[in-house]
Amino acid sequence: MLGVMGAASLQIGQVARKTGLSVDAIRFYEKSGLLLRPARTQGGYRLYEEREVADLEFIQTAQQLGFSLNEIRELFSIQRHPHEVCVHVRDLIAQKLVVVRAKIAELQAMETELAGALQKCRTALRQPSRHQDSCPVLEAITKPRPPRKKP
Repeated sequence: MLGVMGAASLQIGQVARKTGLSVDAIRFYEKSGLLLRPARTQGGYRLYEEREVADLEFIQTAQQLGFSLNEIRELFSIQRHPHEVCVHVRDLIAQKLVVVRAKIAELQAMETELAGALQKCRTALRQPSRHQDSCPVLEAITKPRPPRKKP
């Protein structure tokens, strides 16, 4: 343990303010092995160096890009073994892009269905005498659908 804080060392609260993360999130990343355990003072306070702060910022950015904690752990491993970095990162990004594109396709299909439902509602509201007892959209939702084809 260290007796005195180094010039570049930060305590956990300072790191939290600098990164915008909560103290609990920082501790979680430590416990989960994403962040190396920092040095401690004789009083038990964690002391973070710029390397740990940079790692926390990396974690935040990777999460914003949709990477899971396990994927971030893998990215860290790759980053620390640069001889295989480019190929592996390319493969991870390609896999993530497939997932994102699938989600986009699902959302576009949902948008198409919702737009059609909205049009049915507008039509029904312009012709209230034809749809006094029910809503055509609710009827369509409750109508049994044929099973979906599995890809």
